[in-house]
Amino acid sequence: LLLEKHADYIASYGSKKDDYEYCMPKYLGMSGIYWGLTVMNLMGQLHHVNREEILTFIKSCQHECGGISTSIRHDPHLLYTLSAVQILTLYDSINVIDINKVVEYVQSLQKEDRSFIPPTEQS
Repeated sequence: LLLEKHADYIASYGSKKDDYEYCMPKYLGMSGIYWGLTVMNLMGQLHHVNREEILTFIKSCQHECGGISTSIRHDPHLLYTLSAVQILTLYDSINVIDINKVVEYVQSLQKEDRSFIPPTEQS
């Protein structure tokens, strides 16, 4: 396993903002970042990724309601909020977002029976 080559590929993904591969999967943004960073962390290569750029991106995806979207100008969603919190935990930087608003957002999606509003009904 050539870890350096894998790390270079993952770190460079998305750097060519005009590429079809970069433009098409916007809905995977936050979750894709989470999975990519998790792999980098497991390989001991997290230093290959621009931490500040990631943290700034996450902050820009938090909405007034507290939820976090997959990318800028998208609607917040529970799944992407989870991915963002996991990324921030990986970087020990949960303070980048308003965590109290995240808690309010998650609570607003929870129903009386403790389940959550289906994704199709979240906005």
